[in-house]
This record gives sequence, structure tokens and C-alpha cells, in this order.
Amino acid sequence: MNHCDYQKAAEHWDKIDAKSVAMPEEKLKQAIEDYIQKNNTCALATGVGDFIRCTPTEYAYHDGAFFLFSEGGKKFIGLEKNKGVSLAIFDKYEGFDHPLFGLQMSGIAEVVEPFSPAYVAEAASKKIPLEALKKLPEPIHLIKVTPIRFDFLDSDLKKEGYSSRQHLIIQH
Repeated sequence: MNHCDYQKAAEHWDKIDAKSVAMPEEKLKQAIEDYIQKNNTCALATGVGDFIRCTPTEYAYHDGAFFLFSEGGKKFIGLEKNKGVSLAIFDKYEGFDHPLFGLQMSGIAEVVEPFSPAYVAEAASKKIPLEALKKLPEPIHLIKVTPIRFDFLDSDLKKEGYSSRQHLIIQH
């Protein structure tokens, strides 16, 4: 492929999305929220320069943000220098004749200070005993991801007259 071929492939959905039928924003927000709450595992992509990492991890979602506890790992190479991340949640593909669901999210990550009020509150919500965390030789890290854009896929939306691909930009 040459540059023009890559560009054409990259723009494929832009043309289709320009003609798509969008859901009302509040209805889309609720559909996205429902899908996020229905699941608890995502793939978190981080990177900087030539380094990229995609990590499957458990999440909690509340107050408009994702919270991910992590013992550490290569994802922190990207997090140190690039706060921009991507997160994906998706259902198993069952075949062409089955509904398709997935969510891609772009957002800004921050590492929450261990044992800060936000950290303590998140540990409590996950029922992680604070005393157990304090006894560990290294603290468990808490990553907070604030979404800035959602790209939602729900093939069942066609039944309601909407396009199966929906997009939501979050204003902060």
C-alpha cells in the first residue's frame, strides 16, 4: 500500500458516518453507560514514540471516569510521557448473523496518588482492605481515565432506525 491507499482506508468510516443517523445525545449517553456497566474488562492502550502496549484489565466506571487498579507493568512507560490513552470494551464475535457490540474510548489518564482520598474511596468501592494494601511491599497503582470521546458500536441500533456506529464527544 502507498500513502494514498492508507489515507483512503483511514477515511473509510468518515464518509459513512457523515451520512449516518445519529441517536439523540442523552439516549446515546445512556446506551454507552449501560454497555460500560454491563461489562468489567477492557483493553487499555498506552504508548509513547515507538513504544505501544495494550493491556487487558478489569475496570470500574463511575462519576464519568474509568478506574483501573494495577500492580504495574509496561503500560506505565507510556503513561509517564503520554497521558492520552485508548480503551476498548467488546463482546465476543459470534458471526455475521449475530448482533455486534463494542466501545472504543479515547481519554486522558492520570495515576492517582496512593492512599489519597480518591484512592481510598476506590479501594473501598472494590472491597479491597486498606490495611492489606498498606502491607504490600509496593503500592497497587490506581489509574483514572477520563473519557473525551466514545465510539460505540451496537448493530441492534438499526432496529431503532439509527446507524450502528455512534460517536459522542465529552465536553469537560
